[in-house]
Amino acid sequence: MKRKFPWIAIMCLIAIVSCKPVKEYQKMYLNDADMELSMRKGQKSENNFELYREGSAGANGGKSGGGCGCN
Repeated sequence: MKRKFPWIAIMCLIAIVSCKPVKEYQKMYLNDADMELSMRKGQKSENNFELYREGSAGANGGKSGGGCGCN
């Protein structure tokens, strides 16, 4: 128990010290498009339409065709 307490105290101090508010000029990096986890709804439909028109893959991962609209 005596050996665990210093480690727990050190970890708590590190956790408390590492939290700090984000400055206004730093927020632009947090709102970067590379930080997104998934596509937005508008991007999904646009990507779906582009894949369908291109013909490289069917819409939503369906069958692929020649691009002329033939099955």
